[in-house]
Amino acid sequence: MYSEWASLSSLIHNGNEENFSVLGKFPMVEGKAVAVSVVKHLAGNLGISQAAEPSPLTTDREVLWCMEVVCFGLSLPLSEHDTIRDCVFVYCEWLSALHPVPKISVPKPVCEDPNLYARKMINHFHNLFVPRKGEGHDVINRQAVLCHRVLRTLQTLAQVSNRMNRETWESLLLFLLAINDTLLGPPTVKDDVGDQLCERVLSVLFEVWLLACSRCFPSPPLWKTFREMCMNWRHRMALIEQWNRVNLVLTSKLLEFMYGPSFPELKVSEEDAQLIPSGMTNDCIAQAWYRFLHCIGDPVDLCHPAIISQTQKFLQYAITSEDVVDPYQHPCLTQLPKIFSKAIRGIAVLVDSFLGMPKASLIGLTSGRTVTTSHSTATTNSGPSSTSSLTSVLSNLGQDTRPPLAPARPKCNSILHMFGEWLFEAAHIGCHGSTHISDNSRLGEASTKRPSSLLLDGSVRKSIGSGNSLGIQGMVVNASPSFSPASSQPASLNDATELPPTLTIEKFESGRAEALGALCRIFCAKKTGEEILPVYLARFYLALQQGLRIPEDRSGDARVCGEVLSSIILNSADLFRLDLDGVQVLVPYVLDALEIILPDKELSPKSQYVSKTELRRASIHLLLSMLVLPLHFQTLPIRELSSGSEKNYNPLTFIQLKPRLMNLLINALQVESDPQNTQMLLGGLLLSVQDAAAYEEMEQGIQLDQGPDTPSNLLSSASDTMSSHSLSDYRSLTEDLPELQEGDAAFGNLYYDYPCRLSKNSAHALFVQATYLVCHRLMSSWKSDLNVSLAALELLAGLARTHIRKTARKLTDDLECKRAVKWLCDYVAQQCSRPPPAHSKDLHSSIVAAFQTAATWLSAHPFLLHDKECLTTVLEVVELGISGTKSQGKPGEPIKMKEEKELKPASMRVRDAAEALLTVILEQVGYFPSPCGAESLSSLLDEAALLRHCRSPSSLTPPFHRNCSNSFYSEQYKGSSPLHHFRYFVIENSTMLALLEEPLGVSDEQDSQPTVTLLIRGPFGRHAWSMQLRHLPRHKSGSKYHAPNPGRPIPMGETSVRPDFKPRYFPESVDRIPLCKVDHSIPSLESTFVEDEKSSMEHAHLARLMERQVAAEAAAMQKSKALLEQIRDSGGQVECTPPPVCHEFQTARLFLSHFGFLSSESLKEPLNSPIAPLMALDINQPGFSHDLETLDGISCRTCDTVHLFYVRARQKTADEILSNVNSSSTVNPHFLEFLSSLGWPVSVHKHPGWSGHVSTSWRVTESSSGFDLPVSDHGGSLYNGENKVLYWADVNSEIAFVVPTLKSQKFMDTISTDGSLTSGELSSGPASFDRSFSDRGYLPPTPVPPEKPMRTFSLDLERQQQLAQQDGSAGASSSNMANEIMPPAPPPPTRQKRLGRQGPGSLHSSGGDTKVLVVWLESFEDWINVPIGDLLNSMATGLEGGTRPSERESFVIFLHALQTGLLRVKLQGPSGRMTLATPLVDGMVVSRRVLGTLVRQTSLNMCRRRRLENDAYHPPHVRRRLKIQEMTQKYMIKMSEPELYTYLFSSPPS
Repeated sequence: MYSEWASLSSLIHNGNEENFSVLGKFPMVEGKAVAVSVVKHLAGNLGISQAAEPSPLTTDREVLWCMEVVCFGLSLPLSEHDTIRDCVFVYCEWLSALHPVPKISVPKPVCEDPNLYARKMINHFHNLFVPRKGEGHDVINRQAVLCHRVLRTLQTLAQVSNRMNRETWESLLLFLLAINDTLLGPPTVKDDVGDQLCERVLSVLFEVWLLACSRCFPSPPLWKTFREMCMNWRHRMALIEQWNRVNLVLTSKLLEFMYGPSFPELKVSEEDAQLIPSGMTNDCIAQAWYRFLHCIGDPVDLCHPAIISQTQKFLQYAITSEDVVDPYQHPCLTQLPKIFSKAIRGIAVLVDSFLGMPKASLIGLTSGRTVTTSHSTATTNSGPSSTSSLTSVLSNLGQDTRPPLAPARPKCNSILHMFGEWLFEAAHIGCHGSTHISDNSRLGEASTKRPSSLLLDGSVRKSIGSGNSLGIQGMVVNASPSFSPASSQPASLNDATELPPTLTIEKFESGRAEALGALCRIFCAKKTGEEILPVYLARFYLALQQGLRIPEDRSGDARVCGEVLSSIILNSADLFRLDLDGVQVLVPYVLDALEIILPDKELSPKSQYVSKTELRRASIHLLLSMLVLPLHFQTLPIRELSSGSEKNYNPLTFIQLKPRLMNLLINALQVESDPQNTQMLLGGLLLSVQDAAAYEEMEQGIQLDQGPDTPSNLLSSASDTMSSHSLSDYRSLTEDLPELQEGDAAFGNLYYDYPCRLSKNSAHALFVQATYLVCHRLMSSWKSDLNVSLAALELLAGLARTHIRKTARKLTDDLECKRAVKWLCDYVAQQCSRPPPAHSKDLHSSIVAAFQTAATWLSAHPFLLHDKECLTTVLEVVELGISGTKSQGKPGEPIKMKEEKELKPASMRVRDAAEALLTVILEQVGYFPSPCGAESLSSLLDEAALLRHCRSPSSLTPPFHRNCSNSFYSEQYKGSSPLHHFRYFVIENSTMLALLEEPLGVSDEQDSQPTVTLLIRGPFGRHAWSMQLRHLPRHKSGSKYHAPNPGRPIPMGETSVRPDFKPRYFPESVDRIPLCKVDHSIPSLESTFVEDEKSSMEHAHLARLMERQVAAEAAAMQKSKALLEQIRDSGGQVECTPPPVCHEFQTARLFLSHFGFLSSESLKEPLNSPIAPLMALDINQPGFSHDLETLDGISCRTCDTVHLFYVRARQKTADEILSNVNSSSTVNPHFLEFLSSLGWPVSVHKHPGWSGHVSTSWRVTESSSGFDLPVSDHGGSLYNGENKVLYWADVNSEIAFVVPTLKSQKFMDTISTDGSLTSGELSSGPASFDRSFSDRGYLPPTPVPPEKPMRTFSLDLERQQQLAQQDGSAGASSSNMANEIMPPAPPPPTRQKRLGRQGPGSLHSSGGDTKVLVVWLESFEDWINVPIGDLLNSMATGLEGGTRPSERESFVIFLHALQTGLLRVKLQGPSGRMTLATPLVDGMVVSRRVLGTLVRQTSLNMCRRRRLENDAYHPPHVRRRLKIQEMTQKYMIKMSEPELYTYLFSSPPS
């Protein structure tokens, strides 16, 4: 920088002639006497002990003579302290001549020409700072006090004076350089004047120099001298502290005007902030910043004692000292490792400032104060962080307290141009591939030029531009000569025998760690699409390769985690998440390092400032970014960094790393104790299992398509056979399983039964081991932590849905699944059995989650219920959840019957979850999806649909006697209400029955059978039953057991004599017995009516009825006798014929009676409830139809919605984002592939399930013209919720995926606040119920759920079987929906139409709606600019409950596609204890094969955790039960038992 300018160092070293007084030519005694006398008189006029007086000196000659005396006085021995002090006072007062208002004691000549005399006085002050030999400690302290006075005076002069000219400024700066060199140049001696004044003289020098930059910018010779002098003082710690201090202050101002106020501020102390003068221009700040940055030369020289000690003062000391042979052996150089570390740390702070992640604390960088902060816990979620403990703050479960990288940060190349050379050299110290140049060249002049390696060789550019992301070997070989790996290390570092033990290379490890950490943060700050020079990448990879090598511990043979390794791991979490060219060459080295850190539970990092938890967390982040690499790159070789490899070297391939990664993952999970780290590992484990399963499924499909003789492609090159053969040297996955700890014996020898012969790389092996390990740790270690328990249960649920290809499964499948369910049941039992003080909301949340996980396992593996032991275990834990105890206690205890137990569940939430599991067992396991498909667990038939199938024509048009304004049925049937044909009852205050006594449209052969049709509305849905009272089974009902006309029997010849007698009820002797008084004690019937008029009237009415009946019977008998006589008179014979078949039955009464609802005990009101077990409902009351429709609109499953957005680079507005999906040309093709993997497309108007908004959900409507027109080109807008959505469901939940657009946003704006559609949006005309399966709309090959054979519940078995066969053939081409649910069947041939207004959102989602956004980013840095608040306006679902969704309460899953074809994940969500849902983890890298599955599962788990955390949430079946109870209270008919019987015997009102 200053090579063409002359240095002023010789002037400083040789001394200034003005510093010598003429009195020095006389003997000391005479000179001393003159000085004492004159100085004492001059000091008397200063006003120190008395009032100040004007100076008697009036001419220049007088002043100059006195200054000669004062100059000599300043050089007196320290024993003459009073004289020296007076000399200091005189000059300090006289220097006020440069002040705006000089003091009165200043001589007139000095006031007239202050700059001339000030320069002389400043030069004379040098004599005061010259160290005196042989002085004691107290005397040195006195000298230091006077020096402090002078420094304070000069500093004040520079601050307040406005009369100083350039010459005076230069004299002041040269003086400060001279005294600093005098005091600091020699080797450090403890407690000498230089040691005491070191920090003070340096601070004054730097602060005054900054003032000079603002008022009189120093000349290049001064800057060159300043730099040379500072390089001579580098053995002083205070120099580095002051250097850091000034650099930080200047950098803070530099960032402010370069990047604006929005750039993260580098906060410095208020005291340091005053260093920058207020009038300093931006250009001056920039010039000063660059010059101060380079004022100490190359900071890496600090690790070379030979270079630091090559100064004149060190050489003089070595010549005169008997103990020091070579200059670099001076004891003061033992501080070089700390000095080097502090210097590199200061550079690292500057790097962080430019990256937009400034330090939170700078203590220790700018002063010698001891740092007492806590361990480093810098997180890596939102960007790389420093290893320095000074800036570390404890983070809270996945929440990074530090701001992310600044979006406006400079490019990596720019930062590397400025700091890269120093950092690379510091990173390579002590390495064989060090980039240091030789000692001879460094001793001459430390170079500060930009590294010549920036002049790239053309071959390097070509290798990078060719697209070979792994071509790092060419990059290293073709680097410039100054970057040769063969460069020699300085002798002072290589020859350890010549250095004292305190200066070996290991002592400089802390500084090297800081340099590597800064480099990692620079490269991990790469933006999307940013290019980094290949030479920088090559140097960085070589530095990491050397830093990741595991050294042997000096104290033993065990490998340890040193400071360098810790720094690399902590700061390179994003290393494999970025598109760094060729970064995959580092995978083996990083894996070696992780195998040291993660499996070691007792790992103790060397650095006291490194937290073991955060070190493990950073290691897990790296592991999660490497898990998918083996199956992604397959047999692609990993090149070596060194160019001198052997010819026969067999390169390592990615697939060979898979068993090591799996072993590492399993071992880390076994020893991990931190909750957040454990959850991250669980997410990675599920990712590995599902990725392996998806890969094997795809590989199997490819092989089937290719045939046995077709060579496999890249994706199928890693078969189980090849992998097993090539990985035979690695340990099996089962070798590192943990031993059962104390207290675990009750769970059996879990790992002894492990099938050890399974393929190491197969998904089935991972599935088995993951199940074993997670279940074991869930019971032994994780049960007390809610978040870890939830993550483990989420993993088990994901494993239950994972489809393992059949060729990989073994006979152990049944046992493994059965064992997993047994573990879940034991977990619930153990949690419920904990003592009452342990029962809390968190405990019950874990139990509820366990019940849900068990339901997932049973529905995914129905064969489990075929096992008697498994069924017993599950039902016992259900009983425990519902009642609080088990009927079968410990062995030997008697069985408790149901009526003997007291109903005390752990909590109502636990009871509700157990009831839900019981319903799944009884209704869904083995039968899901139902004939209605996965879209609905309830029957699609309602009252209107059933009446359309009634045989009686009159039932279609019954009279309508009331105004049913709220009924959707009235709109459909234009004046007729289907409800009037049904009888409505409520059973046990929880189940509503709608009974239809009209026969359905069946054949005439079955007309005589009593038929009843039921609509059962319960907590778990709506079901349609049709029952007949039969005397023969169905298969025998058509058989005839007698001839059509058997003929009359042959009459017998003898006629029997029929005795004629009148039957008597009492013997004849009764009439002969006389009556006694007792017989008259019973009054006659007539006498009881005398006093009771009402009874008399009733008796008279009864008598009339009896008389009428007697007359009717007599008439009938008479008619019968007349007919017989007529036949007898005619002589003919009458054939006996059977009576006509009865077609009218009171089937409702028969059903209730046969099912035990009409017994006397059943009709009694219970003591604990005012509601009888059987209650009739009055359908004539207003609002019944609307409430019934509202009940049908409450789903029996949880419903969630995920909205997906595509953000192109640098887009910041919602309108731009919503417009991206209108065309496939504006989105990434992988985005459309991702959409197709989330669920199967459904038509909103034909879909009976959740569609993303309550106005179109759980209803089937007819679309208006143009709604279902095919869209040929779209970027996801087809699924905007207006016509189609993507849908997925299982037995517990349903989820809709919506891609909002501007058009859909306007469409949703037309929906009124109550959730209904405005007029004209949807047609309310009659619906078509007889749609075939092929009319359901377009269903792509994947991932539509396949069909399942239809179950038959109809009266006509044969007819329904034919319909099922027809529908089955129509849907036979559907494929599997990622094999996560049981194959659903096509819908029945008819579906109902449900029109009308839906209820408010609170009925459907008690506790609010959870907003989940999936945002696909083209540029990862745009995640911070996505307008989440504006996008929420296009995410209305109708479940908001009148509250505006908050951005803080929303969950966001950011996805960014890497150039390798993998995807990077970032999660953002509200802060809370239960928000870290799995399997996706912040920073995880996933493959496209499992992206849709993982996003879906994470979204569901986010919503489930939010529901568990919400105290106001009610499960769906509880909301339905509450609605039924509400309707019961509102519409029940209070009747006595006789009135109820009368109601049943009467016909339903028409």
